[in-house]
Amino acid sequence: MALHRVEGWKGLEPEMCGASVALGNFDGVHRGHRQVIAEAAKAAAALAAPLGVVTFEPHPRVYFGRETDPFHLMTLEQQSRALDALGVDLFYVLPFDAELAAMSDEAFARLVLREGLGARHVAAGFDISFGAGRTGSPDSLRRFGEALGFGVSIAQPVADPDGEKCSSSAIRQALRDARPDRAAALLGRPFAIEGVVVHGDKLGRTIGFPTANIPIGDYVRPAYGIYAVRTRLADGREIPGVAYVGRRPTVEGVDERLEVHLLDFDEDIYGQTLETDFIAFLRGDQKFDGLDAMVAQMDRDKDRARAILMPAFD
Repeated sequence: MALHRVEGWKGLEPEMCGASVALGNFDGVHRGHRQVIAEAAKAAAALAAPLGVVTFEPHPRVYFGRETDPFHLMTLEQQSRALDALGVDLFYVLPFDAELAAMSDEAFARLVLREGLGARHVAAGFDISFGAGRTGSPDSLRRFGEALGFGVSIAQPVADPDGEKCSSSAIRQALRDARPDRAAALLGRPFAIEGVVVHGDKLGRTIGFPTANIPIGDYVRPAYGIYAVRTRLADGREIPGVAYVGRRPTVEGVDERLEVHLLDFDEDIYGQTLETDFIAFLRGDQKFDGLDAMVAQMDRDKDRARAILMPAFD
């Protein structure tokens, strides 16, 4: 069946319960996350049960104020699509509120996993922590499962070719370090920002570089600068392009922007939702002496982006 997003854990209909679930914060649905989901899928197949994923909104780091800067790798809509592609049936989005924050690890296992979701199996990562004070661990999850009647499996860490653990934190750092290639290797696909095209100040049109302006929202901020990108339009077409992330110092800009110039494209896409993959970092942000110097550099950027991207569109 197609993925069904379930908000909350109380009073669920019977058909929304009884799954084999993967438990965690699946921001990015990266290669490590997919290992956990694969463990849940094995149990789902053995039990003839639905496959579920359990996550929290807002992220606990946001709720507790441990994260003040934007840091998300995905929206819930992007997560839903990624999980649907992996064959997930039920995507449980649990509201992380005062009740959940105060719940002990044992109470979470009993009230939420067993009684609320009716979980028949729970898969988690090797470094899982849950419950008030983050006292829950893989070992305690196994004990709770045995006492409450659900199976437990713990996924092993997934490392990159350099031996570094695949994690959302490592992906965020790669993006901040202007390494979209490394982020893509850990994610298993390019990092992508999705948003609605809004009206800007129209400067791009006057200098021959019309752009789609997309709010960055709660996404982690990649390093400021110019990127070769690939953008999916609302109708499914993929268009190569060159994108800017930053504050536009040459024109004294103040707000952060993602501006995407689509190559060989001239259509009205205001109001459409676009998803832009970050493929390669071309250069850092700079302040130019004037618009002529900026346009000359933008021409060079466009040529570099075309050389990187166009073979994929032959």
